[in-house]
Amino acid sequence: MAADDKIDNQSDKLKGKVKETAGTLNGDEELRHEGKADQTKGDIKQAGEKIKDAFKSN
Repeated sequence: MAADDKIDNQSDKLKGKVKETAGTLNGDEELRHEGKADQTKGDIKQAGEKIKDAFKSN
């Protein structure tokens, strides 16, 4: 996995966690759900990168 991609994926997850926490603290369900979606997006992108790496190593 390229370092830039890994940083980008972690950034999405962190941004999502911040949004989720802010939404929870403020009672903003939409922001909380946005945060969860951003975290999921980061997880999916990270999984895709791992799959690409697995095929490259073979």
